[in-house]
Amino acid sequence: MAVASEIVLAAIFLCTIGSFAQSSTMFRGDLAHTGVFGSAAPKNIKHILWEFKTGGRIFSSPVVADGIVYVGSDDHSLHAIDAGKGREIWKFQTEANVNSTAAVANGSVYVLSLDGNAYSLDARTGKLQWKFQSAGESRLNAPGLYGLAPSREVIPDVWDFFLSSPAVYDGLVYFGSGDHNVYALDANTGEFRWKYLASDVVHSSPAIVNGVLYIGCWDGALYALNAKTGKLAWKFATGTDPTHFM
Repeated sequence: MAVASEIVLAAIFLCTIGSFAQSSTMFRGDLAHTGVFGSAAPKNIKHILWEFKTGGRIFSSPVVADGIVYVGSDDHSLHAIDAGKGREIWKFQTEANVNSTAAVANGSVYVLSLDGNAYSLDARTGKLQWKFQSAGESRLNAPGLYGLAPSREVIPDVWDFFLSSPAVYDGLVYFGSGDHNVYALDANTGEFRWKYLASDVVHSSPAIVNGVLYIGCWDGALYALNAKTGKLAWKFATGTDPTHFM
């Protein structure tokens, strides 16, 4: 379980800021979500260099690009923070919690909100470039969740608090949605390109390798889609846990 916090602790970021303060970054660092950075980890963290307090809990993972830390918060905002000084450069407010990790590419920041919108912002100023409205966000809903009675009652999963984190590839931005779709939009304009309807809520984050998009779904399946067309390449059904859904 992730720990939610109202404070961004920046010691780790600043110990390695020179190695991964890049112009393009996203959830777990790259399109393949390897979590690998081309530098050594800090040997020790002796003290906190700065703190920044948002107006709510943080489930979004911070990303760093060009000396700016971007992080979403339950205060409905995406915050852009100076990585060296810890001061806020700008914030952009949505209509609901920002539990998505932002992606930064080509001078733009892409992020999702529980209000059901995908947003593109100018990375330096926070100015809205475009927004795209999905069919609406939703948590996983299932009958008898966690073995609760009555077994036929549909219950929302309170642990489904993360949102999909966008991936930017070859001029498109990709993400999953609580409306059961995987979306591909034009990264510059927000124009709809394609969507793929899965069988349930899609809150995992797309990984892309060699033109293939891989994404998991609350239906217990892993999907492989052609990143250009959205056509299903294959689908792999994992095991399911009807009691815990973890």
